[in-house]
Amino acid sequence: MHTGEKPYQCSQCGKAFSRTQDLIKHQRTHKAFSQNSNLISHNKMHTCNKPYQCSQCDKTFSQHINLIKHQRIHTGEKPYQCSPCAKTFSLSSTLKIHQRTHTGKKP
Repeated sequence: MHTGEKPYQCSQCGKAFSRTQDLIKHQRTHKAFSQNSNLISHNKMHTCNKPYQCSQCDKTFSQHINLIKHQRIHTGEKPYQCSPCAKTFSLSSTLKIHQRTHTGKKP
């Protein structure tokens, strides 16, 4: 019988569940983030709230930093440079992947 009652509440965010196993599954989402502010920031991606809009193509983002990274597509800015070969990249993560070509390390 479905009563709509949700007696099992998350102590970290207050979200409530009707079954204990759903609460336990939900609580795992909090373990992946070292700070609650990081979780809150991450959860913004799952909502429709995307207040940051690109003036070039109208794409929207939930976080300002993601808009800044996106705008590099339009500006061609590549602020991350590889020391050994001087190749440049728009994202630090792409530079790190590229640097493996010099070290031979695999992910």
